[in-house]
Amino acid sequence: TCKEGTNYQEMLLELTGQKTVPNVFINKKHVGGCDKTMQAHRDGSLQRLLSGQTEENQEDQTYDYDLIVIGGGSGGLACSKEAANLGKKVMVLDFVEPTPKGTTWGLGGTCVNVGCIPKKLMHQTALLGTALQDARKFGWEFDESVKHNWETMKTAVNNYIGSLNWGYRVALKDKNVNYVNAYAEFVEPHKIKATNKRKKETFYTAAKFVLATGERPRYLDIPGDREYCITSDDLFSLPYCPGKTLVIGASYVALECGGFLAGLGLDVTVMVRSILLRGFDQDMANRAGDHMEEHGVKFIRKFVPVKVELEAGTPGRLKVTAKSTETDEIMEGEYNTVLIAVGRNACTERIGLDKAGVRVNPKNGKIPVNDEEQTNVPHIYAIGDILEGKWELTPVAIQAGKLLARRLYGNSTLKCDYINVPTTVFTPMEYGSCGLPEERAVELYGLENIEVYHSLFWPLEFTVANRDNNKCYSKIIVNKLDNERVIGFHYLGPNAGEVTQGFGAAMKCGITKEQLDGTIGIHPTCAEVEHLKFS
Repeated sequence: TCKEGTNYQEMLLELTGQKTVPNVFINKKHVGGCDKTMQAHRDGSLQRLLSGQTEENQEDQTYDYDLIVIGGGSGGLACSKEAANLGKKVMVLDFVEPTPKGTTWGLGGTCVNVGCIPKKLMHQTALLGTALQDARKFGWEFDESVKHNWETMKTAVNNYIGSLNWGYRVALKDKNVNYVNAYAEFVEPHKIKATNKRKKETFYTAAKFVLATGERPRYLDIPGDREYCITSDDLFSLPYCPGKTLVIGASYVALECGGFLAGLGLDVTVMVRSILLRGFDQDMANRAGDHMEEHGVKFIRKFVPVKVELEAGTPGRLKVTAKSTETDEIMEGEYNTVLIAVGRNACTERIGLDKAGVRVNPKNGKIPVNDEEQTNVPHIYAIGDILEGKWELTPVAIQAGKLLARRLYGNSTLKCDYINVPTTVFTPMEYGSCGLPEERAVELYGLENIEVYHSLFWPLEFTVANRDNNKCYSKIIVNKLDNERVIGFHYLGPNAGEVTQGFGAAMKCGITKEQLDGTIGIHPTCAEVEHLKFS
């Protein structure tokens, strides 16, 4: 009767929280309405429910592996090794598609091969050049001319990277992780196709998957960009000295690469569309940029390139035409090398995520996950740079990968903490930060509820050499509504990474301004400025 129907509706609402129809159950498990039932069909979970399989007994099914990790970078390697430590049968697939210039590399991902490691080594090379200039002021006498050999540096850096590639392969073998150098693509929710460099296809299945495919540099999509320009993927193994270089972009990659190239004595120009270091504290970003400009790096502001043409030779001369972002003004310039550093794209477009039912942000290719790195498909997880709204940093990917494996296979409940992650931009004057930029702090708490304490300082190391008087700078941002708790830390000066790491730990513990003031600094160091009274 109608009365009984109403009772059924009320009972279902109480049971499921769903007011609409249809209200689908399979084997006593609530699936949802029409949309959720169709999604379950697409991601394979409907078929498992119809066959009596649940998430709990999923691993009782016959799969080739307990876990397949797609991507052999920092996050993927950390996750796969931890899962293997916990007794699981694990496979890692990693495949580097060559750049338009034909550059490729070994196991280890962006950080090891074409990112943090070679970047820091080349930054160190530039710092050594500055130290040589300082040395005479400190009494070192040497008469011979000083010049830099690109080939020697490049070979040494790449030899070191090669040793890391080998080390990763050995570590995977020692832990019985099966490493396959092939491009992975889903064909079903639990099945992938792996294509090696000889185009041979092999199929593998797994109970669970972790996506750790990372990102690759973005191009400009203008005439001549892929044909004649390079990206950071090419720079660190470039077989020739770049010569006069135009860096396009204002990202941390752009400023870091432009900075160390200038430090090697090259003629460097940075073309900036709008602001420096978007997402970072703009006061600090502009100070880092000012330091670069004062030390020989030229900046072209509010221009974007519209075409790149080859004038002669390789690495000969490239003609770059650019247009103002504010007027119709056109400018041209000639360079030996054009380096594009305008951001990175998530490598998610061609790995068959639609076949697995994984939801992706169509605007940027990033993958939304819950606080346990789980995608909308329960047996598929994602970590690292491809996550939507998360840090694109190697240590974050490593931490997330390890903790994910421990939750999946080690009875752990600890989740990755994405708050107050410290990081450093290795511009010539290094910039370390943790917590909120000033702009974001104002946005979240209101100008009246924050206090900014800052200090200019002159490192002792600079005094005899007489350089950069009062150019180093630090500041903290505190929340007046919460006992002056430190919500932002920013430091511009030598050894920024080493200085920032300790303050990152303190902020994770919830340090306040009073506690910071009560900490005795180490004298004489740059770090102690944070323990002195701020203005």
